[in-house]
Amino acid sequence: MHDPRVLLDPATDAVRRLARRGYALDAASLEKLLAQRNAAIHRGDEARAESKRTATSVRTASPDERPALVERARELKTVVADADVEGRALDAQLQDLLLGIPNLPADDVPDGSSDDDAELIRTWPSSSPPEPVTVDFTARDHVELGERLGILDLPRATKLSGPRFAVLRGRGAKLERALARYFLDVAEENGYTEFSVPTLVNRETMTGTGQLPKFEQDLFKTGVADHELFLIPTAEVPLTNLHARETLAVDDLPLAYTAHTPCFRSEAGSYGRDTRGLIRMHEFSKVELVRIVEASTSRQELELLVTHAEAVLRGLGLAYRVVKLAAGDMGFSAQATYDVEVWLPGQQRYREIASASDCSTFQARRAGIRTRASDGTRGFAATLNSSGMPIGRTLVALLEQGQQADGSVRIPPALVPYTGFEALEPA
Repeated sequence: MHDPRVLLDPATDAVRRLARRGYALDAASLEKLLAQRNAAIHRGDEARAESKRTATSVRTASPDERPALVERARELKTVVADADVEGRALDAQLQDLLLGIPNLPADDVPDGSSDDDAELIRTWPSSSPPEPVTVDFTARDHVELGERLGILDLPRATKLSGPRFAVLRGRGAKLERALARYFLDVAEENGYTEFSVPTLVNRETMTGTGQLPKFEQDLFKTGVADHELFLIPTAEVPLTNLHARETLAVDDLPLAYTAHTPCFRSEAGSYGRDTRGLIRMHEFSKVELVRIVEASTSRQELELLVTHAEAVLRGLGLAYRVVKLAAGDMGFSAQATYDVEVWLPGQQRYREIASASDCSTFQARRAGIRTRASDGTRGFAATLNSSGMPIGRTLVALLEQGQQADGSVRIPPALVPYTGFEALEPA
């Protein structure tokens, strides 16, 4: 969330910067609402101060003066009450407006609003051609491979829950578990502390990381009686909010957290997209990486974070590329985002597998995550997050990049200690 004074400061250039991501900031309405809120607060404060002075005067006034002072005290009490009510109402309107304004994109983020506008940063292997994994047979996609291997059952998942769900069985289920363990071990090697966190969180927690109020239609909501809860779309939500309404010592930063959780997304607005297979699911599991850092270091921390996401794919020998997203294609809370895209031979294209985002102080302001330096200086922390990785999409890449002409799939050597097998054979 933004400080309205910063948004209205000409030096911030907020109108132009937000327009780069397709958001039209009504600066005049924001300025008017802020002025009205501040005026109501000022009016209440002045009346409150006069009321105190009047109360003192009543005690020392003569009998002739006292009635007028008592009447004035009653009037001031009404003024204070009315100003407080008006101030709270205007502040609620202001907060609603501010909660709907996305983060300001960094100046070095490219213009545009689609995948085509992203800036290519690097590929791995670095010498790879545009199609880094080539085979001398017709490549199958992960759905055909998974069904031939007997590890993927989409029809029964649809019977249980509907479309955009999956059932993995046998070695497929074991491979899913192995990937999660491998991802967590890589995260630990890179200095992340593992957490086990709730997958049901309250509205305040969802608001802290920016999912609410704007994206409520993308969430699954549940609860008992008047206890409203939301299923998390990513472990970023509970991990970041672990320190909501706390003040952190700058000397203790950065904090690096990870968790393996199920994730739930309604995929509202994605009708007809990626309906086949494991690319876009209502429920999937993921290992998430979160960093909470000093605000001045957030861009350097983003460069570090994306290498931690890449480490997983390099360890598995999976070909990928890194791109910097265009301003209009970033998530609501991000000021800069790198997408890691893995090559899928079955689709003959790169597909996003992870996003590493620098949210600057945007989420910390919403969640109240403050910092205090050793000299007493106070501020807000910066937060960053990245997939490290999603299990389903990594499984897709393993199947498609590891496929052999006979229909088997080679398991990367780094994963064999976790799986206990080196290949998947057709059922």
